Amino acid sequence: MSLASNAFDALGGGNGDVDAATTRWLAEYWDPELSVLDWWLLLAESGLTVPTWPRDWYGYDLPRDIGNRVHRAIARFGALGPPVGQALLLVGPTILRHGTDEQKGRYLPSIVSGQAGWCQLFSEPAAGSDLAGLQTRADPVAGGFVVNGQKVWTTNGATSDMGMLLARTDPDAPKHRGLSWMIVNMDQPGIEVRPLREMTGEDLFSEVFLTDVFVEVDAVVGGLGNGWGVANTTLGYERTNYGAGGSKSSLAVPGSRAGDLDKRAGRYVRTRSDKSRTVDLAVQTPVRSRWSRFDQELLDRAKEIGRLGDPDVREDFARLYTFQQLAGYLGLRHKALRAVGQELPGVANMGKLWGSRTARHRRDLALNVLGLAGTLHGYVDEAASDPFAEEATSRALFSPATSIYGGTDEVQRNILGEPDPFRGEPFRSIPRNV
Repeated sequence: MSLASNAFDALGGGNGDVDAATTRWLAEYWDPELSVLDWWLLLAESGLTVPTWPRDWYGYDLPRDIGNRVHRAIARFGALGPPVGQALLLVGPTILRHGTDEQKGRYLPSIVSGQAGWCQLFSEPAAGSDLAGLQTRADPVAGGFVVNGQKVWTTNGATSDMGMLLARTDPDAPKHRGLSWMIVNMDQPGIEVRPLREMTGEDLFSEVFLTDVFVEVDAVVGGLGNGWGVANTTLGYERTNYGAGGSKSSLAVPGSRAGDLDKRAGRYVRTRSDKSRTVDLAVQTPVRSRWSRFDQELLDRAKEIGRLGDPDVREDFARLYTFQQLAGYLGLRHKALRAVGQELPGVANMGKLWGSRTARHRRDLALNVLGLAGTLHGYVDEAASDPFAEEATSRALFSPATSIYGGTDEVQRNILGEPDPFRGEPFRSIPRNV
């Protein structure tokens, strides 16, 4: 069932002017006085939330680069963007690929409208890098499964309505073949979420304890025992989206437990007086620049304080721009291969590695440009008057996470270069944490 309401009917399958069509629709329907939920419902019904999804499921079958143009048009117009998060970026595409029509009909509407917030229940204290070594059990009972175990590094666990859970349903099978990908309702007895305070001062991550938690039998996606393949789909989208810098929407958080759905949509729209400013380092290339607002403001700050005359600083800005262009070319290479029925093995892993390297370089460049001003926010009151320095400090403190979430850099390199010595062995018989 498609809820698309003629926003692109005149495009002929995406060959028309998507920017103009998006802008026309926004001019008619955008109202900052609407609630976040009402606006996200309208956006979902228009097909503009996920224009890359199939027409039968809230989209227009547009290629990814055209879909990105739609979202950029929304941002330029000044409207609240889609409810981007794990639900839209990871869960939706996974269900589209592996789920039944009944599962798509049950879960996709609340994902595309932002009504449900989701978290990822994959990593465990003893199964992070070696994810397939997880020990959370899902034992069969009448009508479903009873789950017992512990998860950790769960983003937005405390505010999520639903969770994508990877659990062991057959301990006698090899560790990669005894897993199942299932959907769990986070609002039920037996689920305890403990937020973890990070050095940034935030608690985006949590540890989650599951004690006799029930999961319905028809909440298993992709078939019993096929969880590793389904999870790799999820992780592929995670590495591609977050490794490339992620998709940004707004400050509004999807899901009923987050508390934003009833608030005014306009409060979450960032206004900028410099929308027409161009990127100083932009050049004519086949790859659209990934140069961000933060990168441009950092370049402006370097000019203002006279650091752009330093040849090392100039070289680091050029390197940052080059990193982002190369990430784009990697995507183009993969797209060209897929167009002729081929694949680029390990492209998601390479993208994730490139993304974490770029994040570290951006951190070092920002702190080099700002000097002490980039390290003092939160410790002295004077720094509070410099919002950009505050953001630079926050990014610097968060930067180590980019080499960890979505699979550590070491895991990505292992996947690209090393075979698994225990593949095919029954899970019961292999050493733990190996």
